[in-house]
Amino acid sequence: MREYAIATIPADGIGPEVIAAGTTVLEALQERIDDVKFNFQNFDWGSDYYKKHGVMMPTDGLETLKAFDAIYFGAVGAPDVPDHITLWGLRLPICQGFDQYANVRPTKILPGITSPLRHVGPGDLDWVIVRENSEGEYSGNGGRAHRGLPEEVGTEVAIFTRVGVTRIMRYAFKLAQSRPRKLLTVVTKSNAQRHGMVMWDEIAAEVAKEFPDVTWDKMLVDAMTVRMTLKPQSLDTIVATNLHADILSDLAGALAGSLGVAPTGNIDPERRFPSMFEPIHGSAFDITGKGIANPVASFWTAAQMLDHLGEAEASERLMRAVARVCGAGICTPDVGGTATTKEVTEAVIDAIHSSNV
Repeated sequence: MREYAIATIPADGIGPEVIAAGTTVLEALQERIDDVKFNFQNFDWGSDYYKKHGVMMPTDGLETLKAFDAIYFGAVGAPDVPDHITLWGLRLPICQGFDQYANVRPTKILPGITSPLRHVGPGDLDWVIVRENSEGEYSGNGGRAHRGLPEEVGTEVAIFTRVGVTRIMRYAFKLAQSRPRKLLTVVTKSNAQRHGMVMWDEIAAEVAKEFPDVTWDKMLVDAMTVRMTLKPQSLDTIVATNLHADILSDLAGALAGSLGVAPTGNIDPERRFPSMFEPIHGSAFDITGKGIANPVASFWTAAQMLDHLGEAEASERLMRAVARVCGAGICTPDVGGTATTKEVTEAVIDAIHSSNV
């Protein structure tokens, strides 16, 4: 029996709904496989915790999480708490504190889900976006001076280090190398950002020499939005900075049909610390409590977590069940269906138990 300790942090908005769905599906998966066990421990950190304690998580939160094999995260953000408090109080301290420097966001059109792109269906859009997750535009460097005065100044300093850029490039090239097309696109903005982004480009070219079997090209971030929309078949693996990949991955989720199906993994490739897995759809307070949140992203990110833990068979079984359910048209309203969160979850569980492979 292989046992894994999983810390669940449902947090805000629809986070508790989709994480509950995800843990239920993982429990069904362990029953079906019979030699894997998941031990979940829930943490009530988030905006409600902040309103009671003045912090998003306890000061010893990272030390507590170190004992776990992985972290299963919901969403962060509340309408009555400033976004910079929620983000910098919970999610980013975990990502940066555990040096989860590779943010990996797979995107593809699932069976039964319609892309807003004309004449594009399953197989035509199948990407993995690798986002540098530790520095860049979200390094947290900068400040404000002369607050409230006419001469007030705010600075936001993007940090690019040779270590940080090299390791994310190497991760992206290795990932591209492992995929059938062996194709990587490096996103940049070195025409306007002539210091950090020029270094980004130079390091990409240096690392590329280690991977002669990978075909790679370079795109300015603005041109990349056009290519993603008009020529989705021309892309496979994509690497971009913290900010650029954050924006492009939301576009990718929308092009695949909905952010409700988009997963992400915050990975420490060296496995010094637990990695964290989360859907990218955010808190979605407009549908919180209505029972119609799409749980597919939380299932897909659970499959990413299983892959990271070395449970490839379980991951594949889960994704086959998800594809079968979506293909049968059992979908939530965000992708044109009428099913509830519960109905989609129950259908995936039934598919897991009824599958012969």
